[in-house]
Amino acid sequence: MATAKKKSARKSAKKSTRKTARKAARKTTRRPAARKTAKKPARKTARKTAARKTARKPAKKAARKKTARKPNAAFMKPMQPDAALGAVVGNSPMPRTEITKKLWGYIKRNGLQDARERRMINADDKLRQVFNGKGRVSMFDMTKLVNQHLG
Repeated sequence: MATAKKKSARKSAKKSTRKTARKAARKTTRRPAARKTAKKPARKTARKTAARKTARKPAKKAARKKTARKPNAAFMKPMQPDAALGAVVGNSPMPRTEITKKLWGYIKRNGLQDARERRMINADDKLRQVFNGKGRVSMFDMTKLVNQHLG
């Protein structure tokens, strides 16, 4: 019986050393608790960071003036619409951008944009000639079809 008590005592001693080893391992792998610092007002920190940036970098030369973006010449070149497209946007030569604006104005005025699928345009009699006989066209395909009627 004495040997049984000794064996159980040895087992419990081993278990307790294993437990303490596990706890010690956990403690070393844990990160230290983060310090809680009071937040400073954003205004002050912004001033400090701005002051640091100016202190680090040498003064820049005079900033370049921003020039207005030049429009692409190909878009601004006046194009002559044919008779089918002229019935919708007018017969005078105008840039592609202006033709697209007038075409969208016509679509909105006549309520030709599909109510459910906003990408789709339902053609009326005039637009059907521009869309090469198609009754319903995607707005992305519309530009391809309109370009065929410009000369």
